[in-house]
Amino acid sequence: MGRIYNHFFVHESSAGIRILLIVVMAALAHVAVKLIRHVSEWLIMRGHGQKGPLGAVTQKPKFVTVTRLAVSGVTFVIYFVALGLIVQECGFSLTTYMASASVVGLAISFGSQGLVQDIVMGLTLIFWDAMDVNDMVEVAGATGNVIGRVEEIGMRYTKIVNFYNQRIFIPNRTIGNVSRFPQGGADAYADAQIPDGADPQAVARTIAGIATAMWVQFGAIILSEPGVGEAEAAQGGGWKFVRVHFKIWPGQWSLIEVTFRQQLVKAMRAVDPSYSDWQVPVTYRAGTPMRVIRSL
Repeated sequence: MGRIYNHFFVHESSAGIRILLIVVMAALAHVAVKLIRHVSEWLIMRGHGQKGPLGAVTQKPKFVTVTRLAVSGVTFVIYFVALGLIVQECGFSLTTYMASASVVGLAISFGSQGLVQDIVMGLTLIFWDAMDVNDMVEVAGATGNVIGRVEEIGMRYTKIVNFYNQRIFIPNRTIGNVSRFPQGGADAYADAQIPDGADPQAVARTIAGIATAMWVQFGAIILSEPGVGEAEAAQGGGWKFVRVHFKIWPGQWSLIEVTFRQQLVKAMRAVDPSYSDWQVPVTYRAGTPMRVIRSL
């Protein structure tokens, strides 16, 4: 009887130790995953934050994506190994577990081709500098053209905020062409012809006042303070003009081509009643540096 009791006690104790070991391993794996994620997010927020153009703190997308991808990989390995040890403690073959995991992984990969394409395209966008966080871009893809500021480049989706403050999630695999607008917006140049007999400096100050008032009123479209240059002589012509540089939200061309032009023509007609719209051509190109004249 004593021998039977001792055998039963030892067996039960061994089973209890194995169960306790399984619980401890699961707890340690969970704590390790939490710690890795906490440290990675701390590194992202503290070590690699930068100020965006609107004053918000953003992160460098390459570092963020690589860090989170590495954390996800380490997390998967920890859980996979912990589960394998638990299965082995329960008396199952570790070889069978590995073979079953391989078959399941292969089946999942065939059923998740879209996910794989999103991840590959997301890494391509980041490492080939196709776009960056806070860039103003136009993205062409299966869902049509989207213009906006890049808020996040993720492993599955790229998040873009458009002019109406809508957050648009674009699957990475659907992105075809990416057009980047330099320095955060589109450059519009309005060349205002100076009326004959008018004082160029006075005209420049008037134009600067109109441009500044437009910027104050339409700050969501005109993204920075307009630059107003000095009077220049036109090449091959006997007239002078003042160039105004606007940094605007792409697609909002009518604000410069219609509203600003109308305001400017109205002001110039006080000097020359025959002043017309054609005397204020608007172009979109790289311009030459200008010495800014402040409005009085």
